[in-house]
Formats: sequence, C-alpha cells, structure tokens
Amino acid sequence: MIAIIETGGKQYLVTPNQKITTEKTGADAGAALTFDKVLLVADENGANVQIGTPTVSATVEGTLLRNFRTRKIMVRKFKNKVRYRRTAGHRQHQTEVNIGSIK
Repeated sequence: MIAIIETGGKQYLVTPNQKITTEKTGADAGAALTFDKVLLVADENGANVQIGTPTVSATVEGTLLRNFRTRKIMVRKFKNKVRYRRTAGHRQHQTEVNIGSIK
C-alpha cells in the first residue's frame, strides 16, 4: 500500500514502516500522528488507485520519532565596492516520523 500525503506545504510518497522527515509539528517524541490530507492511495503494484479531488477519505497514521534541527546553512550578502558584508546562519526545525499504517 502506498499513499501521497501533504504536510507542511509539501507532498510525500509514503509506505508503511517508512521513516520520513517533515516540517516541525507541535507534538513531542513518541506521540501518535494522523495525516488526514491524503491525495492518493494505491496498491504496491498500482492496481487499485484512488485519486482525490483534492483528497481521499483515508488516513495515514504514524509515530513521531524525534524533533531535531538540520545542519546550519550560512547566508552571505556582499555588495562590491561599498564595503557591505553580512553573514547569517539558519537551522531549520524538522520532525522525523515513522509511518505505521494506511487506512
């Protein structure tokens, strides 16, 4: 069974017992998550395909493994001949989710 879910403004192709990394959710580690925005559900071989308009009446359940931050990205700005230099860093908050079942 495969499904396409939408969370955090992005779409993910998921299967049971798969780990995905999404935008941060407000839950703590070990919490159960339910994804209601399911855009497509299909069998592994693609025989039974249900495409939503925009969503399918299915849910994807999973457990939150951990909240973490990605590696630091350095943002540099530079303008020639005016001595303008700026450096900033950014670390995005992420959530790792283990997909349990597709219903």
